[in-house]
Amino acid sequence: MTLQAFRYRFYPTPEQESLLRRTVGCVRLVYNKALAARSQAWKERQEKVGYRETSKMLTKWKKEEELQFLGEVSAVPLQEGLRHLDKGYANFFAGRTQYPRFKKKRNGGSASFTRSAFRWRDGSLYLAKCQVPLDIRWSRQLPKGAEPSTVTVRLSPSGRWHISILVDDNTIKPLPQSEKSIGVDLGITHLAITSDGEKVENPRHLTKHYRRLRRAQKALSRKMKGSRNREKARCKVAKIHEQIKDSRSDYLHKLTTRLVRENQTIVVEDLSVKGMVRNPKLSKHICDCAWGEFVNQLDYKCQWYGRTLVKVDKWFPSSKLCSSCGHKADSMPLSVREWTCPKCRTVHDRDINAAKNLLAVGHTVTARTSHGGEPSSPPVSSCGASVRLERHRSGEQLRKTPERTALSLSKGSRRGKKQEPKS
Repeated sequence: MTLQAFRYRFYPTPEQESLLRRTVGCVRLVYNKALAARSQAWKERQEKVGYRETSKMLTKWKKEEELQFLGEVSAVPLQEGLRHLDKGYANFFAGRTQYPRFKKKRNGGSASFTRSAFRWRDGSLYLAKCQVPLDIRWSRQLPKGAEPSTVTVRLSPSGRWHISILVDDNTIKPLPQSEKSIGVDLGITHLAITSDGEKVENPRHLTKHYRRLRRAQKALSRKMKGSRNREKARCKVAKIHEQIKDSRSDYLHKLTTRLVRENQTIVVEDLSVKGMVRNPKLSKHICDCAWGEFVNQLDYKCQWYGRTLVKVDKWFPSSKLCSSCGHKADSMPLSVREWTCPKCRTVHDRDINAAKNLLAVGHTVTARTSHGGEPSSPPVSSCGASVRLERHRSGEQLRKTPERTALSLSKGSRRGKKQEPKS
């Protein structure tokens, strides 16, 4: 069985909303106090504070006179907030994310409830200290016989309430084997360019709403801080941001699901989005494309449905190589969209040629991994291009499956030094 979260919107009663807002506020307060305590302990005494120590602190905080309101809400979300903080520290020291930050009230918030803090009865959900079930808009049904293991209530910056229900989904099964493989090159003008010549248009969700968002942000900047009019203007800006986010997420889900259903092997380039957004002229458009989310969705959907995702090293010159003869061009500026190979005189579309090269490398990779190839294997010819395979692991997601091992395919590829955590 596979764990899957189903997200729905719900409309709480005034009593439920008052309790949930207090719960979310208490979770934020406990999280921030624990984060401050852990940071101070390390700064002053170089002392490591873990989940057990912060849990004991929470017991003491509840006994303080000015924090007695912490006992008016369920204790489970408060403990879950401390666990989330501990997980954030673990991810930071593993190099997967940045140092944990303090939570802000204007960003909304969330509260997680485990089995002991909610009841699931006849398709209705009762949270702790609530006498009536939540009014959930069931946009899709949960799998038959599924029992929620964790429930997360989230308040968005615009004031909307959503609930995420985590269940064991037994309906997710591997798809039938397909003989089709595809290479995908990511871009800005076209979001995805496949090796079979398909160009998926980039909807440019941010550009569509940019003028409306700009006017709303200007109106927000004119409002007096602390006034009710400023709060209304802030909610208006947040609603536009959420509309952009929802439309982008929906488009990416439909695209990635189609690619996974139609292809057995998908080859993409492991782009360094964090470095690319430093370009001031392209950063807005790169962020609007959401390449990282695109690859992330392909990753877990390939795991669900028994597909293979191959990530090619970012230094592999996919655009400079001729997919017909393997000739490598000396340079290839971004302004060049079509070029002619000086060796075989083949006219290439820049993006389609890159996708074909990625697919050729993906075939080589899957062939070597299926036959137990070693990292030090000799060069293998791929569409006329001689490449050397090197196993390169980067990140938690590439830890177990060799099919998804990132590959460094250019000789003498540059590797960055691992950043040490700040003391």
